[in-house]
Amino acid sequence: MVSFKLCISDQSGKTYQKEVKDSLARPFVGLNIGETIKGESFDINGYEFQITGGSDYCGFPMRRGILGLRKKLVTYGGVGFRGGAKGIKRRKTVCGHKIHERISQINLKVVKQGNKKLAEALGMEKPEPKEEGNEVKEHKTEDKKQEKPAKEQKEEKKE
Repeated sequence: MVSFKLCISDQSGKTYQKEVKDSLARPFVGLNIGETIKGESFDINGYEFQITGGSDYCGFPMRRGILGLRKKLVTYGGVGFRGGAKGIKRRKTVCGHKIHERISQINLKVVKQGNKKLAEALGMEKPEPKEEGNEVKEHKTEDKKQEKPAKEQKEEKKE
C-alpha cells in the first residue's frame, strides 16, 4: 500500500493538503524533484504541478542531486540545513531526489491553473458566511441608549 501526503501551494502563497493512496499515488513513484505531473493522474483536473521536494517516513528532507535513499552530507547550507555562522559545516542526513514507496510527503507547486480554484478542485471550498453584522450593531446601540450615563449612576448610589 502506497500513500503520500501532498502539500500543494498555489501562486497566492496558500498551501493545501491532500492524501493520495494506492492507485492515485502510483503515478508519483519514480519521479524526481523538478519534474512535472498532470493533475488528472490524482483527480485534480486541468492543473499541472511541479515537484519541489518532500520528506521520507523518518522526516529526512529530499534533496536534489542525491542518488540513492539516504546520504550523510557535510554541508554549508541548503536543503536539510538552515545554516549557521559563516563557514560552519555540518554533517546532515538527507534523502535522495527520486520518489519511492518510503516517501511520506511530497511538496508540489502549481505550474498550470485549471478552470476551478484550487480549493474547489480539492473539495475544500468553504461557504461564505452570511452577513449578520448590521443586526449586531443595532443591538449594541439599543443597549447603550438604555444605560444611564456614569454620573447619574453615581448620584443614585450616593442617595
